[in-house]
Amino acid sequence: MDLTIFAILTQDGIASGAVYVLLALALVLVFSITRVIFIPIGEFLAFGALTMAALQAGKVPHSASLLLILGVATFAQHAWTTLRSPMGQVNRTREVGLGLAKFVIFPAAVFLVSRLAEGSSWPMLAQLLLTFAIVAPMGPMIYRLAFQPLAESPVLVLLIVAVAVHLVLLGIGLVIFGAEGSRTTPFLDAVFSVGSLTISGQSIVVIVTALVLIGALYLYFDRTLSGKALRATAVNRRGARLVGIGTTQAGRLAFLLASTIGTLCGVLIAPITTIYYDSGFLMGLKGFVGAIIGGLASYPLAAGGALMVGLLEAYSSFYASALKEVIVFTLIIPVLLWRSIVHPQVEEGEA
Repeated sequence: MDLTIFAILTQDGIASGAVYVLLALALVLVFSITRVIFIPIGEFLAFGALTMAALQAGKVPHSASLLLILGVATFAQHAWTTLRSPMGQVNRTREVGLGLAKFVIFPAAVFLVSRLAEGSSWPMLAQLLLTFAIVAPMGPMIYRLAFQPLAESPVLVLLIVAVAVHLVLLGIGLVIFGAEGSRTTPFLDAVFSVGSLTISGQSIVVIVTALVLIGALYLYFDRTLSGKALRATAVNRRGARLVGIGTTQAGRLAFLLASTIGTLCGVLIAPITTIYYDSGFLMGLKGFVGAIIGGLASYPLAAGGALMVGLLEAYSSFYASALKEVIVFTLIIPVLLWRSIVHPQVEEGEA
C-alpha cells in the first residue's frame, strides 16, 4: 500500500466512520436514558435514505402511509390511557385533543403533502424537510407503542422487544420500498484535489455535518434545561423522577433524537452507497460496536470507537475485502473481555 492508497482509504474510513459515530451516539443516548438497546436505529437510516430517494424520483414515499398508521395506533393508545387516568374531565379532554393533533392531524397533513410529490421535482431542501417530517416522528411513536408500557422491565425483556421491533420494521421496509436499492443526489457535487488525493464533496458534507451535530448535541446537553433533564435521567432514573423530571417524557425525547439522527445518517450516506431496505441493520451494528467500546455510557469513547470502526473497515477492505465484516465485528471481543475483567459485574437494580 502506497501513500496515495492509504490517504484514499483514510478518507473513506473517516467519512463512513462519521456516520457510525452518529449512530453510536444515538445508541448510547437511548440506552443511558431508557435502558433500550435501540437495534431498530438501522431501519430509520434505511427509511430516511429510501424516502429521500422516492421523493427525488418523483414518487410518493409509502413511508408516509406508515407514519399515518403509526399515528392512529399511537392516538388510540394515548386516548385509552388518558380516559382511564384520574385527571379531571377538562384535562382529559385537553390531552385527547393534543394527542389528536400530534398523532393524527400532523401525520395526515404530512401524508397529504407527500402525495403532492408524485411526478414533481421539489428543491432538495424541501425533500430533506419532508423526509425528516415523515421518518423522525416514528421514533417516539414506536417508543409509546412498544417500549413505554415496559419501561420498568429488565434489560433482557427490552432487548427482546427491540429485536421484535427491528424484525417488524424490516418486513415493513421490504413491503413499502421493495428489494431494489436506491441512491440519492449528492448535496455537494464538487470534487476537490489535494495533491494526488481527490476528495468528494459529499464526503466533506458528511464529516462537517457530523462535527456540527456533535457540537450541537454537546451544547444541548450542557446548556438547555431539557438536555440537563436527559442527563439527569441517564445518571439516575429514580433520582430524576424524585426531583420531578418526567422520565417517560425523557424516553420519548431520546427516541425522537435517535430517530432524527438515524434519518440524518440515511440521507448523508445514500449519495455515497446504494441503500437497500435492510442495509441499515449492518450499519447500525457497526455503530453498536462503537457504542460497546464506550461501554454504552461514554459519548467520547463511543465516538472514538465508531471512528476506529470506520477506519478499520476501510483498511481491511483493501487487504481482505471478503473478511472486512468479520474483522470489524471481531473488534468487539477484546473490548468485552477487557471490560469484564476491569469492571466487576453488577446485578441489575444494585447500581
